[in-house]
Amino acid sequence: MKKIFLAVLIFILSSSAAFARSDITLAELNGTVGVQMEEFVKEVISNSERNGDSLIIFQLDTPGGLVEAMRGIVQSILASKVPVAVWIPSGGRAASAGAFIVQSAHVAAMAPGTNIGAAHPVVASGEDIKESDMSKKIMNDLKAQMRSVVQLRNRNQEIAEKMIEESISLTATEALKNKVIDIIAGDINSLIKAIDGRRVKINSQFVNINLDNEVKVSRAEMSFSEKIIQFVSDPQIAYLLLSAGVAAIFFEVITPGGFILGTVGGVMLVLGSIGLKMLPFNWAGIVLILAGIILMAVDLIAGTSGLLTLVGLPVFCLGGVFLFRAPGGELLQISMSFIIGLAVALGICFALIAFLVLKGFRRKVSTGSQGMLGLEVEIISDLSENSFGQVSCHGEIWRAKSEAGVIFAGSSGIVKAINGMTLTVSQL
Repeated sequence: MKKIFLAVLIFILSSSAAFARSDITLAELNGTVGVQMEEFVKEVISNSERNGDSLIIFQLDTPGGLVEAMRGIVQSILASKVPVAVWIPSGGRAASAGAFIVQSAHVAAMAPGTNIGAAHPVVASGEDIKESDMSKKIMNDLKAQMRSVVQLRNRNQEIAEKMIEESISLTATEALKNKVIDIIAGDINSLIKAIDGRRVKINSQFVNINLDNEVKVSRAEMSFSEKIIQFVSDPQIAYLLLSAGVAAIFFEVITPGGFILGTVGGVMLVLGSIGLKMLPFNWAGIVLILAGIILMAVDLIAGTSGLLTLVGLPVFCLGGVFLFRAPGGELLQISMSFIIGLAVALGICFALIAFLVLKGFRRKVSTGSQGMLGLEVEIISDLSENSFGQVSCHGEIWRAKSEAGVIFAGSSGIVKAINGMTLTVSQL
């Protein structure tokens, strides 16, 4: 009886162990290859090794990213004790740094309608690195990295190197034909079926990936805070948050009222700063961005007929070009169309505000002698000759200063002069 009970117990335990080993972890890797993605990959692999999973599937869609983060991800996959498949889902791509990650996988897979490649090192503006000793060093280093990974996985070394040298990009069909990937699969279920029974090499040993029909697929996801960091560490998002945040604060300064715009701008700056911290950035780019916005803001305040805005917009664009031009970002690609589009949008905002201000001035002038001159205002915050405050006139909030002495909040005054968007007020 005891022998029968022991045999049943051993059978149950062995069945449970087999089921655990058949588990698959599925994790999405979307966006820029950066520090947060690197840490997430390490965490997923560590948990799968601890749980005794049979397979890890990374669903990859990336335009590229940081060289060091890419190296860290590749090293984690190469050292994994659990077979790793990297799959590009429909509509996705594995460009630049993503191509290295796909090649490092035990099983490389793509869905129809996807592409892989374009791994030529570039500066952050999207241009190829110019011919120099440094560019040769970077190219040779990346080619050696690609060769070592491709040789280990027994894939097409010649085509893989052309992804770096000639920046070629392959469709799923072309990649399979040229032995750059192992499988074409349109969805997860067909991918799992195609992987079942494959023989892969893990730490110098060949292992069969055996998946039963009742295999359990568990999703591993970033936490909310990790998703936020991954989102803001996208160079385009970081650039957008930084620029919009600075612009919002300037708008708050020149048109005070409620501090809502300034608060939103401050939050954007904080998020943009978090993104910058995760990326290799150049202080020259930040200075140029600030200079461009300041020029446009001064144009709005001083009313120089748009001349400073015409200068500020190119300076702002140059800031975007140089912002991420720093060592480590050779596989980090930023769209020039995005930079130009953001500059145009910002210029339109400044032009619209300037138009509304001028329209308001014209309307006021047409109603009386110099429009607002002589109108009564309510003092919202203290005014003096050397410090600005706020006044209310016809339900509008204006920046103002005192003509002479101090005028305290709560009292009334009369508009004596208008200089740009600033009123000069005297005690009533």
